[in-house]
Amino acid sequence: MLKQAKVFRDNQVVEERIMDSNDLERERGITILSKNTSITYKDTKMNIIDTPGHSDFGGEVERVLNMVEGILLVVDSVEGPMPQTRFVLKKALEFGHAVVVVVNKVDRPSARPEFVINSTFELFIELNASDEQCDFQAVYAIGLSGKAGLSPDNLANDLGPLFETIIRCIPGPKIKKDGSLQMLVTSTEYDEHKGKIAIGRLHAGVLNRGMDVRICTPGDACRFGKVSELFVFEKFFRAPAESVEAGDICAVCGIGDIQIGETIADKNDGKALPAIRVEEPTVKMAFSINTSPFVGREGKYVTSRNLRDRLYREIERNLAMKVEDGETADTFLVSGRGTLHITILIENMRRENYEFMVGPPKVINKKVDDKLLEPYEIATVEVPEEHMGSVVELLGKRRGQMFDMQGLGSEGTTLLKYKIPTRGLLGLRNAILTASRGTAILNTIFDSYGPWAGDMSTRDLGSLVAFEDGTSTSYALASSQERGQLFIKPGVEVFKGQIVGIHQRPGDLALNVCKKKAATNVRSNKEVSVVLDTPLDYSLDDCIEYIQEDELVEVTPKSIRMCKNPKMNKKAR
Repeated sequence: MLKQAKVFRDNQVVEERIMDSNDLERERGITILSKNTSITYKDTKMNIIDTPGHSDFGGEVERVLNMVEGILLVVDSVEGPMPQTRFVLKKALEFGHAVVVVVNKVDRPSARPEFVINSTFELFIELNASDEQCDFQAVYAIGLSGKAGLSPDNLANDLGPLFETIIRCIPGPKIKKDGSLQMLVTSTEYDEHKGKIAIGRLHAGVLNRGMDVRICTPGDACRFGKVSELFVFEKFFRAPAESVEAGDICAVCGIGDIQIGETIADKNDGKALPAIRVEEPTVKMAFSINTSPFVGREGKYVTSRNLRDRLYREIERNLAMKVEDGETADTFLVSGRGTLHITILIENMRRENYEFMVGPPKVINKKVDDKLLEPYEIATVEVPEEHMGSVVELLGKRRGQMFDMQGLGSEGTTLLKYKIPTRGLLGLRNAILTASRGTAILNTIFDSYGPWAGDMSTRDLGSLVAFEDGTSTSYALASSQERGQLFIKPGVEVFKGQIVGIHQRPGDLALNVCKKKAATNVRSNKEVSVVLDTPLDYSLDDCIEYIQEDELVEVTPKSIRMCKNPKMNKKAR
């Protein structure tokens, strides 16, 4: 769409995923933050907002939905609507937005556009869409080569049919041009020179540069401010503007203390717009200062004050996240929509030179009428038939209940749908990949709170723990690897209490990985070449999935280590 709207020069080098500009988004291949741009087609300006599809980042979707009038729902021509599609679509339908369904990749050999349209229609009915919303317009497209059409067999050579459909099916902005100024702030950015920048859409009136305004919050007192600079979005850049009319999306500078959800309104008779409602978090993790012997070697920000400032700064722009003080002065409880939501924050802080420790993820339970309720999710697993047995057994152990099972296409894959407690999903991804030899695909989405499912065991094996500080030697590792799988290689510095591997039996085992070969009687003890197994390489997500109640993950800019929590020191066997 951007190419055909002539956003780029003909000779400009364009990155593959131009909207996913954040490093983490490029590495993981997912959208994490909502971003906006605009294109002009036949004298009509269209503001486009790219939102994440993953339910963990649902807060990003909820806050921008009141800036748009309609949505393009892009579905794959083979897979159809994915589990994550449900969440975003449900929110958009609740807002009453018009929907255009785009079936992409219709040139795939096993494409089945009719099936995809039917399953999308079923999804609309499941989500209680209105009759008008169910009567959606479908557009078929090949995104890579930029072709679209109103039937899968008859595609135009460009995306003209898609642009025409947008203009025809999605209404213009519902605004009061002559009303008094109202603009709801839906996101904020920070710039070193301009300070805090508020982004949102004008619902009524006109906003001018240098204008005195009133900042209102629903039900609270108002305060005054002044707009120093004003920008509109053109292509990928913010272009300075003297004034902005109702219906357009703009960025405002000069109000340093503005928060998401506040309204920039007329100085004399300003009224607040309804605040943005976001759903409650379901998972929490404890962040604390680094207490390992290696503290301060790699990170720049290590004190509890640094940690507190950074976490409270995050909740200003990340609406679905909550931060509260923990039991001690150097512990903070961070709650989010899912483990991925919090892991992305940890990874970002790590890249900003912070050093800290995190505990295992815990589910946030609720009490209603003296009954304990816990969050449940819908898990969808695509798995080849030969590995189905072991995956079904695994999900059953974790209190999952299967409610749907169907064959997929010609590839011999089966689609399983389960309702499972969020507790059972913690640490499940690795277990499923192991059980299916890396072939299964797991997608999850929050469903609702339900009754407590009872006790469950999520990890059968214990940890191998180093019992002294020092540097690991191949001599010691050769005997240690008989006890389980190791995380470290020779020549690595370890400390007492660090987790160096997975024990092959339940229960922890303390061992010496720094033992050197005795130097006595060297000549008769000829050197034996030691063959070591390749150590397991665990990423941040893997470590957070692996640890249990009495274990912590130490996060520094250069390394990720796991260790026992010294405050909960259980006796190792």
